[in-house]
Amino acid sequence: DETVEGILAAHPEQLKCVNNDLRCLVRSDERKSDKVGLSTGGGSGHLPLFLGYVGKGMLDGCAVGNVFASPSAKQMLEVTKAIDSGSGVLYIYGNYGGDVMNFDMAAEMADMEDIRVEQVVAGEDVASSPKGKEDKRRGVAGIFFVYKIAGAYAEEMASLDEVKRIAEKVCANVRTMGVGLSPCILPEMGKPTFEMDEGQMEIGIGIHGEPGIGKGKLKSADEIVEKIMKSI
Repeated sequence: DETVEGILAAHPEQLKCVNNDLRCLVRSDERKSDKVGLSTGGGSGHLPLFLGYVGKGMLDGCAVGNVFASPSAKQMLEVTKAIDSGSGVLYIYGNYGGDVMNFDMAAEMADMEDIRVEQVVAGEDVASSPKGKEDKRRGVAGIFFVYKIAGAYAEEMASLDEVKRIAEKVCANVRTMGVGLSPCILPEMGKPTFEMDEGQMEIGIGIHGEPGIGKGKLKSADEIVEKIMKSI
């Protein structure tokens, strides 16, 4: 919460919280009336995801959970209500179990309040699932392009169906693979989430430390790119 408080204090012209809930954030500038709302969300610990992409031409709001933990469906609903201007809301989020479950619940609750919600689940990490099982892939850095392009469409007053269509098209044409160089330390654990020897790297590792497809000696950026591009 202190992290969010600091960001809000530094950028009041860009972000504000909903109903004094620091986990529910929306644009603080004036939005176009009747514009489709775009929302995302997920666990903390991935800055600038998710709140860093809330602003004109991108997202209208986001719900933020604890470190590596999904925000609640209620928090997602509060963001939805805050950014809906009558044209509906599009959820764009990564393919992780907790996020999928809670966004589904939030969409159902929004429907009960007569807010139309559509969803696009981003999953482009080729290391997390093989070809033919794309629906199982994790969403990682590629979601940025979905935010940017769908956000531009929404800013041009495209309909909810049009914004969803372009978001799905972007998802279908983005592929990523990550490389990990060192583990992170979760505040409540106080120790690294996995082990990585000095001078080593792991290709295909997930953003929460999910196992990758291979470890080895740290190589140059050019060599790493050449290796992962073959898989992408």
